[in-house]
Amino acid sequence: MNNLNLTFVLLFISVNLFAQAPSPSVIQGRLSKGTIIHGNVPYNNDTLKKHLLDIYIPANAKGKLPLVVFIHGGGWVGNDKYADMGYMPNTVNAMLDNGFAIASIDYRFAQNAVFPAILQDCNKAVSFIYDNASIYNLDIDRFALMGFSAGGHLASLMGTSHNNKLENLYFSSSYRPFTYKAVVDFYGPMDLTLFPGSEDPKSPESILIGDTPVTRPDLAKAASPLTYIDKIDPPFLIFHGEKDNIVSNRHSKLFSSWLNHYGVKNELTIVKDAPHFGTMYDVEEIRTKVIGFLKAELK
Repeated sequence: MNNLNLTFVLLFISVNLFAQAPSPSVIQGRLSKGTIIHGNVPYNNDTLKKHLLDIYIPANAKGKLPLVVFIHGGGWVGNDKYADMGYMPNTVNAMLDNGFAIASIDYRFAQNAVFPAILQDCNKAVSFIYDNASIYNLDIDRFALMGFSAGGHLASLMGTSHNNKLENLYFSSSYRPFTYKAVVDFYGPMDLTLFPGSEDPKSPESILIGDTPVTRPDLAKAASPLTYIDKIDPPFLIFHGEKDNIVSNRHSKLFSSWLNHYGVKNELTIVKDAPHFGTMYDVEEIRTKVIGFLKAELK
């Protein structure tokens, strides 16, 4: 089996492992006591199951709350808004216990919503939250993003592109004039042309853009977070596994270098011996960095 096919198989396995995430009831049972849950809120005024989000409010919350928008992974072609919460329960509860509200969103998969539609879904979810912030006592001046794998890609893309106000990345009239205060990216792809499967029409990155990155480098560029980096982007906290054989940590290293080039505050941690995802990212050392970063940037 050549390296290209091996990479695709590994990613396919990863997607299916993510799909085994705990059910909503199991996730809810692991949350900090007293957490208020607003589940399956439609964000696009339609009945699509992938246009739903959950909002988690900390117990005994007072005043307007900072919000972390949680974006799941799954190779752009699978999983749901509970997937990464399943192996990050300590981090989720640490955010809640420190006074951060969480919104976990679903979005249509790339095979049904080729780029930029998949990103339009994510942006619309946040615009809905912005419009309804008062209902949930959320502070529209303290929004952050957190994403995992494909979700890290989408979160980073949202974080770098939002200040560019590009109409094609949003549903009609859905852009909202706020500023993301921070982005936490876990092992997200940053340049689609870096994938060894960039010439394979069946690879997830090809499914994402509707063609291979090699054939359509313009589409690959438009769907890569590093394309939109400029000096006014929000701070980034980036984690990537030393032994990630699904998304090479070259993605995060290159992304961090470009952020440095433009003077954007960022910190990259290569997690020793860590694979592409899993409980090795839900440990105290990483959790402490995440909470410290969010407290500093969303103060």
